[in-house]
Amino acid sequence: MVRTVTNLGRSGVYDWMVQRVTAYVLALYTLFLLGFMLFTDVTYESWTALFDQTWFKIFSLGALVSLGAHAWVGLWTVTTDYIKATAPRFLIQAACGAIMFVYLVWGVQILWGH
Repeated sequence: MVRTVTNLGRSGVYDWMVQRVTAYVLALYTLFLLGFMLFTDVTYESWTALFDQTWFKIFSLGALVSLGAHAWVGLWTVTTDYIKATAPRFLIQAACGAIMFVYLVWGVQILWGH
């Protein structure tokens, strides 16, 4: 029986789904921002007006969480494939997880803090 100890999901299929769903969220967010920049006269006022809207803050938060989940599954996969020793792999995964957590908290503070 294969046990999943440090991966995000309960199985490889679940992790694959997390990768796909988060990739779509990130693609939609990127396309929206690209369209906004191409079809809007981007000024400080237009940019802050966009980020002042609640729906866009929620969309940005979803993209931020998606980025963290997407990165975690990718980093977990790479570290388990290439770092066979348990202790170094755990330390690298823990460091990556801590950095992603700090970025998530920082992003929430930027989006919702005034």
